[in-house]
Amino acid sequence: MNIKFLLPWLVIILIQACAVPIVEIPTPTAVPEKFTQSGTSPVQEHWWLAFNDPQLNQLIDQALNNNFSLLSTFNRLQQAEAIAIKQSADLIPSISAAFGGEQSYSNLGDSSRFAFGLNASYEVDLWGRLRAQKHAAELDVRVAEENLNTAAISLSSEVAIAWYRLIGQRSQLHLLKQQIKTNQDNVEITLSRFAGSQASAADLFQQQQTLQATIGDQNDVLATIQVLQNQLAILTGNTPGMFDISSDKRLPELPPLPKTGLGSELIQRRPDLRLAYFRVQAADQRTASAIADRFPKLSLSANIDATAPNLQSLFNNWIATLAGNLILPIVDGGRRVAEVERNRAVAAESLNDYASTIQQAIKEVEDALAQEYQQHELINSLNIQYSFSQKANTQIRLRYMYGAIDFLRVLTTQINQQTLERSRISAQRQLIEYRIQLYRSLAGSWPLPDYQDKTAKNKEQQDG
Repeated sequence: MNIKFLLPWLVIILIQACAVPIVEIPTPTAVPEKFTQSGTSPVQEHWWLAFNDPQLNQLIDQALNNNFSLLSTFNRLQQAEAIAIKQSADLIPSISAAFGGEQSYSNLGDSSRFAFGLNASYEVDLWGRLRAQKHAAELDVRVAEENLNTAAISLSSEVAIAWYRLIGQRSQLHLLKQQIKTNQDNVEITLSRFAGSQASAADLFQQQQTLQATIGDQNDVLATIQVLQNQLAILTGNTPGMFDISSDKRLPELPPLPKTGLGSELIQRRPDLRLAYFRVQAADQRTASAIADRFPKLSLSANIDATAPNLQSLFNNWIATLAGNLILPIVDGGRRVAEVERNRAVAAESLNDYASTIQQAIKEVEDALAQEYQQHELINSLNIQYSFSQKANTQIRLRYMYGAIDFLRVLTTQINQQTLERSRISAQRQLIEYRIQLYRSLAGSWPLPDYQDKTAKNKEQQDG
């Protein structure tokens, strides 16, 4: 049997036999079967829909389509895809062609010469080095995909937190305007009592100071509102000062507690955990590639060269060459061994990072559950305190009118009640924020917009 016929098949068998498989990575740390608390409401793919807030839905949709940081994350995915294509090209023979011609003139006559060459080269992947590099690059693409999904989850939660902080500040502003009106009325009443010698100058000054303090709080809230509007503009891909947003000032009702599910389900669902998993696999493949780099390399090359004085006879005079080179590293100062050890250390680091990421993910869920539970308790306490404060304020004002107590007691009760009113709004907003953090810690990926046209449009604008 012709050995030339068998050679290509032997090469293919060698390539397949030495391919390094992508191994499954067991969970490197203990995972609880279930979380300490769980609700009955399923976690929606688009988690923010649970708030039933059309303005929030619109803001997140704008952010997912237009946020420049998210678009840059997509560009990193494109880079990873291009690198993967480049690494795959090493498994395909390289073929190049060259053509040249020259014309000479002399007193003896004119002459011409034409040349054509075709060269091919190929490295036989004897030990799976090239295939391991290809697998690592493909896993890098999956890492970049999950990084994009993780960025989208983070962006959606940042938008929701900023939006409800803005609503919370608008609620505070609405309340402060009412309190300023109340304090202005109290100043006028105290001024009348002072004119009638029923109140002291100290009482008047204290009430005026309370009014000015409330006005100062209003100024702080106005500044915070502007800052949050600017933040939402950036998050949604708009320029601050050129972004309009609705004037909602009422916080939504908290949705039912979602199902937290099993710990093993969280590992499969969260993109940042899948990202860490793929990094471990990619590091394992690069370790295999570094080990294979210590072994001999077999390169095959072939070329065909033809020369002739004219184009018609160019292919009548040709020569073909087939060559093979076996390169065996002998002395390299320990470079290849050091590269193997470096890759093993990178793989170990990736595995430890994966374990740490899993533990952090479990912690985020448990933290959000604990914080939300205690926040409910705080809100109940604030509501009870506010009810007692209202009753105390009524009784103390009556006693002050009859001269039974001094004005400082009235003022202290008034300030406490106004502080409690603001604390109730802040606590309700914080409760919603804890729920957003829970949704974020449980969230999986969802289909994202196609950013290809968006990035191409941005490049055209830069070129223009």
